[in-house]
Amino acid sequence: MYGGDGLARLPADEQGRGKAVFVPFVLPGEDVEVTLIEEKPGFARARLDRVVRASSQRTDPQCPYFLQCGGCHYQHTGYDNQLEIKASILKENLRRIAKLELKEELIIHASQPWNYRNRSRLKIRTQPQFSLGYFKFNSHELLPVEQCPISSPLINQAIAELWKWGRAGRATISAQEVEFFANAEDSELLIELYCPAGVSRDQAQSLSEEVGRLLPQIRGVVVFQAAPRSKTREEIEFTQAASSGAAEIVYLAGDGSYHVSAGSFFQVNRNLLVELMKVATGDASGNVAIDLYAGVGLFSSELARRFAQVIAVEASQTSHSDLVKNSPANVKAVLATTEEYLQRRVKTKPDLVIVDPPRSGLGSRVVKGLLELGAPRLIYVSCDPATLARDLVGLLSAGYRVEHAHLMDLFPQTFHMESIFHLAR
Repeated sequence: MYGGDGLARLPADEQGRGKAVFVPFVLPGEDVEVTLIEEKPGFARARLDRVVRASSQRTDPQCPYFLQCGGCHYQHTGYDNQLEIKASILKENLRRIAKLELKEELIIHASQPWNYRNRSRLKIRTQPQFSLGYFKFNSHELLPVEQCPISSPLINQAIAELWKWGRAGRATISAQEVEFFANAEDSELLIELYCPAGVSRDQAQSLSEEVGRLLPQIRGVVVFQAAPRSKTREEIEFTQAASSGAAEIVYLAGDGSYHVSAGSFFQVNRNLLVELMKVATGDASGNVAIDLYAGVGLFSSELARRFAQVIAVEASQTSHSDLVKNSPANVKAVLATTEEYLQRRVKTKPDLVIVDPPRSGLGSRVVKGLLELGAPRLIYVSCDPATLARDLVGLLSAGYRVEHAHLMDLFPQTFHMESIFHLAR
């Protein structure tokens, strides 16, 4: 299932068919011993204790932290099998939620399975002793890690240097998270540090300068500080407190170069980025294209080569500023949410619309707005098969049909997947 778990069932009871049990790190057809750890009215969760009879597809994980770390989910099977699992999950979500049986071939785009990430975010603890790592599987407890085989070589080098810095007792200023962002050539690094409220600007500046000296490849360090308001973990707002060196990286991709500032969104797979751009924009051309959830303009700049005008809509102020820098003259950068933009009753009838929403998908209001736009071609770039399938229900019922379907494996070793659907009507 999407989420990385295997599916088993408890024995049938007086209510009928046995309850579904979700078990991580197992493969179809295996006999395993598990312990139930959570039981709900409609399902249960279990912990894998022992594999009694292994699948022929089971392999030894490459990472020493696998099974403990919450970052990866599929290292217990080979990469070809991972792709088959993901394709099956995508098709099952389409079948179950959208009632869609793909008539076209699902085109699969494989990645290099290791060292593919150009961006990695780790947790930091400075008390009672320095520690750097990821959350443990299904918890908020820190697991110290000193390497990450899915991250780029330069990011791994920076992780090692940060450990040396922390072990030497130099981490005197509290930082809770660090994000490493490497350029296309893996030769330059931008580092973001996230601190709690209460850190002074002088402390933040000192931290940025000290971390910036750890490696010659570090182009810049930006320190963000949590706003002094009481919010949940997911709602914490950060503002820039200090920086040293550059606050952006120029990322080369295909025929273009993209300014990407600290805090801006950018795709993480450094091996499939150009292929993603080509598949997402297709071979369409015409008068007007609209790029919704445009980010820093990865797709907009590509579309600008084949459309007279491109309208790129982005809600993040930071990403929008980069979008303006990255846009050629025939791209109009709009600072707005997609929903806000569509509610303006846009009069321009586009030849093509691209949507690349977050995991939450489009939602009914955006789907309604897209239908009112009436574009003959729509390209949906999705990072969640369930919300993709939900949104397709409304789009397909209004007359769109699937022309091409692609699975882009931007996240090997994990259950995450990117898919691109070309729709027409």
